[in-house]
Amino acid sequence: MISALAVAAILGAPAMAQQVTGTPGSAGATSTIDGRYLPNPPPPFRGEINPNAVDSKPYWPAITVPPKGAPNVLLIMTDDVGFSAPSTFGGVIPTPALDRIAQTGLRYTAFHTTALCSPTRAALLTGRNHHSVSTGVVVDQATGYPGYNSVIPRDAVAIGEILRQNGYDTSWYGKDHNIPQWEGSQAGPFHNWPTGAIKGFDYYYGFAGDDTSQWQPNNLFRNTTPIQPFLGNPGWNLITAMADEAIGRIKMLNEVQPDRPFMIYYAPGGTHSPHHPTKEWVDKISNMKLFDEGWNKLRETIFANQKKLGVIPQSAQLTAWPKDLPQWDTLSPEAKKLYIRQADVYAAYLAYTDNEIGRVIQAIADAGKLDNTLVIYISGDNGSSPEGTVHGLFNEFAVANAVNPTVEMNMKFYDAWGSDQTYPHYAVGWAWAWDTPYQWTKEVASHFGGTRNGMAIAWPARIKDAGGIRNQFHHVIDVVPTILEAAGLPQPVNVNGIAQKPIEGVSMAYTWDKADANAAGQRTTQYFEMFGSRAIYHDGWIASAPPVHAPWVFTLDKPPADVMNGFPWELYNISEDWTQSNNLAAKMPEKLRAMQQLFAMEAAKYQVFPLADTRLERFISPKPSYTPGRTLFTYSGEVSNVPFPETGSAPSLLNRSYTITVEVEIPQGGAEGMLMTDGGRFAGYGFYLLKGRPVFTWNLVGLERVKWQAKEALAPGKHTLQFDWKVDSPGLGKGGTATLKVDGMVADSHPMPRSLPITLMWDETFNVGLDTGTSVDDQDYQVPFKFTGRINKLTVKLGPSEITVAEKEKIEKTRRDKQ
Repeated sequence: MISALAVAAILGAPAMAQQVTGTPGSAGATSTIDGRYLPNPPPPFRGEINPNAVDSKPYWPAITVPPKGAPNVLLIMTDDVGFSAPSTFGGVIPTPALDRIAQTGLRYTAFHTTALCSPTRAALLTGRNHHSVSTGVVVDQATGYPGYNSVIPRDAVAIGEILRQNGYDTSWYGKDHNIPQWEGSQAGPFHNWPTGAIKGFDYYYGFAGDDTSQWQPNNLFRNTTPIQPFLGNPGWNLITAMADEAIGRIKMLNEVQPDRPFMIYYAPGGTHSPHHPTKEWVDKISNMKLFDEGWNKLRETIFANQKKLGVIPQSAQLTAWPKDLPQWDTLSPEAKKLYIRQADVYAAYLAYTDNEIGRVIQAIADAGKLDNTLVIYISGDNGSSPEGTVHGLFNEFAVANAVNPTVEMNMKFYDAWGSDQTYPHYAVGWAWAWDTPYQWTKEVASHFGGTRNGMAIAWPARIKDAGGIRNQFHHVIDVVPTILEAAGLPQPVNVNGIAQKPIEGVSMAYTWDKADANAAGQRTTQYFEMFGSRAIYHDGWIASAPPVHAPWVFTLDKPPADVMNGFPWELYNISEDWTQSNNLAAKMPEKLRAMQQLFAMEAAKYQVFPLADTRLERFISPKPSYTPGRTLFTYSGEVSNVPFPETGSAPSLLNRSYTITVEVEIPQGGAEGMLMTDGGRFAGYGFYLLKGRPVFTWNLVGLERVKWQAKEALAPGKHTLQFDWKVDSPGLGKGGTATLKVDGMVADSHPMPRSLPITLMWDETFNVGLDTGTSVDDQDYQVPFKFTGRINKLTVKLGPSEITVAEKEKIEKTRRDKQ
């Protein structure tokens, strides 16, 4: 859908009236620019140049500024927050910062995302549908089709670049899960990073990837430089550190350039797994006993709250509880105790995250700028997450490596849940409850449980209907045109020499006045698609094709090969049935057929084809690499913070034989420290000297650590160490035998029955000569554990990889059988 502004720009609308302050050509002059063509062409020199300066006249180009009255922008997006988790939309978890924006502005009850993080964020920043900007799935699952390759095209630059070139200061805090994996290391290139010319932010402080530990985020960057501010700083937490960074920039701008408008994009890791609140917040929420009656009762409480608040109609129906999730009353006392702990920690994480967001909002108020700040607070980039499986996870990397924790296994980490000793996620029953009153969850694009998220907008200088509720159907692509209209800026036709594809969203500003509270929605059509599940909205109707298998069910059953026609469809009149509870497909086949045809047309328009209901295959499918087929890696001295070994940026030791050879010099008095590591506390390996003795440790998702150790410390002088792993047979997670040698002599050799099949910790990195994240064994050493000798040469030689789709499916069967 093309907005009126975009149409006008494409048809050659005249330039916006220029606003100039000061005397043109003087050092203090400022000016707005056309805005349709960025950067603005260089202005002509209107002074005089003669051989002597005394006979010449200078003429300064004006400083570019936004139009008069353009607001500051604070764009907030939290992570994995279901519609009904926050108090603002009927939940029991206190979110006073979101309440504050809703009470001073407007609450939007029919705002939609894409059902998954990378796609939603690409759509949010560009104003185009997620397939239009090549982000049909998360970047880790990119495939070589235009709608899915994860490379946001240069003809769809983000709001940061548009505002920056119009004179705004632009900064980004938190998650960026939209960097192609093969460009995600410190080697770059950086044009797809937050500070690159596509996204356009002057400053970045955050983490690259899906998620990170909030206690020890080893994928944290300042602009494009890896940083570890948590080292030697006990109690440090990224949720607070992010707020401190944003507040610091607000204060700096207010003191150094007080008249310059700013845009802050604030995207915390909260509340994506791992759920890492501080102990104070866990204690506060636990004492409130919000979840002791369980998830079924919680849904009823939330549903009643929502009707009282008016965020759902009085006629809305509570959708049915799914048959494959247990009713609370059927659970054992031990399971209930565990699940309540999971909910308390999650709720503490959401409350903590909202509190720190509130500090940022208050900093703008303290600077005297909140009245003219457009605050858009989007509560979640998709519905609540089902990725914790039926019992929850003490360690997210366990299930990623075919270990599905039982209640008993999780209970071993009960007291540590939420601390840096866990990487936790709640059981899926809570996900369904936190999407009340809707069906389904994150990953499911067919129903509002996956795609409907609460949003509040405030701009006190412009929006006067404080506490108002808006029910118009809108989508995340509508945010960019809303910001542009508020700033008085056109949608650009050409940016950095590239003609821009039209923005596909529509502005929501038509809803801001109280008189227009019930205005007809201007988004009349919107498609949804994720992993083959899909929907099409049009004029108060929605046709929905839910997934064949729930995202928390692990099965070998194949989805239909014909995804387009093999999924069952449902039909809802949401003008009368707000929650998609009354399926009319059987009663109205002609209407359903017309909606299906409309989906096909929209899908063709926005690069949705080809459809596929695949997840694992996308993770292991070949992706671009700057070092394709690399099997030999050589290092000397220290190397740190190299991510994504699967792209060839660092050696990947999974599912293959390999040999690591290290030539070291040991000084007088001996040496210890890390030689080579990847991963950490929750999954990974380390090759190090411990009190002078060579040790190689494999950490198998925190449940087991297998070691090879020399008996004697290395004497001063030169030595050659070697760790040689031979797999028993090709395949995923196979066992094998490793031999540790010192100067050609066997120091230790024994088998390891199994290895990690799928992944190390994605928020940790590859290092040589030190360890920058968490240790693979806290009993052996603490980071950074720098090597105190000298590494003359370290070589890793990899054997062939044997990863196949069939082997991935075997892992899935193992996970299902263990449930």
